[in-house]
Amino acid sequence: MTDTLTIARPDDWHVHLRDGDMLRDVTQYTARQFGRAIVMPNLSPPVTNTASAEAYRERILAAVPQGVDFTPLMTCYLTDTTDAADLVRGAEQGVFTAAKLYPANATTNSAHGVSNVHNLYPVLDAMEKAGIVLCIHGEVTDHDIDVFDREAEFIERHLRSIVADFPKLKVIFEHITTSDAVDFVMASPDNVAATITPQHLHFNRNAMLVGGIQPHAYCLPVAKREEHRLALRAAATSGSPKFFLGTDSAPHRREDKESDCGCAGIFNAPYALESYLAVFDDEGALDKFEGFASLHGPAFYGLPVSPERVTLTRTGTEVPRIMQAAGSEIVPFHASQNLSWAVQT
Repeated sequence: MTDTLTIARPDDWHVHLRDGDMLRDVTQYTARQFGRAIVMPNLSPPVTNTASAEAYRERILAAVPQGVDFTPLMTCYLTDTTDAADLVRGAEQGVFTAAKLYPANATTNSAHGVSNVHNLYPVLDAMEKAGIVLCIHGEVTDHDIDVFDREAEFIERHLRSIVADFPKLKVIFEHITTSDAVDFVMASPDNVAATITPQHLHFNRNAMLVGGIQPHAYCLPVAKREEHRLALRAAATSGSPKFFLGTDSAPHRREDKESDCGCAGIFNAPYALESYLAVFDDEGALDKFEGFASLHGPAFYGLPVSPERVTLTRTGTEVPRIMQAAGSEIVPFHASQNLSWAVQT
């Protein structure tokens, strides 16, 4: 049995760091484990141009603990009125690494998202020519579509067309939750990849609904049936370069999660690597972990692999029941549980 695993320092290819006091208090957890992170732009107001991205990047860097080497990779929040010239200019200046497509009202702070994907085609054309990565929250939001079918419906309505119409555009299908998404990514060309969260590897939709409503298991996209969870685990541990780590860590105050209209999001940043590694350990795929966590993402984005190394040992980690951030309690993923692995600092 392997009790020690040393890998290139991973990157998080999908994280929410929020802003203000929350940003100040949660950034440390991502920076502790990851060398770089694709930072989501769904603030209020959202990060929609180069100037706001530069300002946000400075706020993130100010929140990184002294002596910690961490690089935030900024994304542009696409809207119906996105200025393609500004987006391309921001990428050329090294501000933007990617752009994010949120269907309007798909998740937290997405009211300004895209109302009609086809209206975005001139921007996607500019992105394809400039080599800018498109990150997609792949769900339709029509009221007549069941929440558990949103991802599969998005593939058929929009994603197939985007990939066909822009064959050189790098597309990341983010935080996938279904076997439909796994199959689509596997059947697509090499310019299409996907990120997978730890929560969607660990639980299915029963976690939200059995034994009473469990608000701390609620995220968007929502977890699906067990068959989909198993498909995600198989994809993540397969060694395919099309799948890589993206935590979608999304902190909310405890009172906001446990309210009458609880917020979607799971705060998994503090113990993300330990959480992921538990899955690879269960699946007998420890030899595939470095690819998923450290190699596939940089290769897709055309960035160098980190020269730093991170060691995890089978010494165990006790996850606290409650953590503190922004003057409030936050419930972390795996609260009050013991994970078999620990990151050595």
